[in-house]
Amino acid sequence: MKPVVFLGPSLPRQEAMAILDADYHPPVKRGDIPALDPGVRFIGIIDGVFMGEAAVGHREIVERMRMGALVVGGSSMGALRAAELRDLGMVGVGKVFEMYSDGVIEGDDEVALTFNPETLEAMSEPLVNMRVNLDRALQEGIISAEQRGSMIDALKAIYFPRRTMQRLSETVTALLDRASSNRLHAFFDNGYEDVKKGDAIEVLRAISKTPKSAKMHP
Repeated sequence: MKPVVFLGPSLPRQEAMAILDADYHPPVKRGDIPALDPGVRFIGIIDGVFMGEAAVGHREIVERMRMGALVVGGSSMGALRAAELRDLGMVGVGKVFEMYSDGVIEGDDEVALTFNPETLEAMSEPLVNMRVNLDRALQEGIISAEQRGSMIDALKAIYFPRRTMQRLSETVTALLDRASSNRLHAFFDNGYEDVKKGDAIEVLRAISKTPKSAKMHP
């Protein structure tokens, strides 16, 4: 039986299918995992709902692991749940998972975004992507720690559906002097990292590299 992967705006489905042959479902919500065929042995959780519908429950995931399934999470809701359930056997991969596990980030609004329910295309930009790219700019000496902190504070204050690349650009322009602003805009233009996409790919690769004959332990 094919692995099941819950995927939304973090990675285009066509790209995902080229990495892992799986049954792809929309972002996971409460009740989706118990509804899966009991024979499903590999489950990937990337995207999930945060508002409007109940989020996937911890007990649902734990129960499937007790049934013998390997559950791998990363990128978005998967990273959050994997960090919370890593001591119970859920496998987490990627930068976002590490950030949750290390306490660098805590709130689910770090990975939350709005998306078109029909196309699954993202309509806002997750704070964690902005955070990681500002951290990279700090490491490269493009901005100071004080500048980085002021921008993170300003972006966190924006309600997550309104966090967009345009708002990020406006925040940079408003808070930095012209020279720093120009350097940071150029840095983003030359290599803005989509952390959630990269982590989604890691989830798929982790599942693809797991031997299909591997014995899962409840």
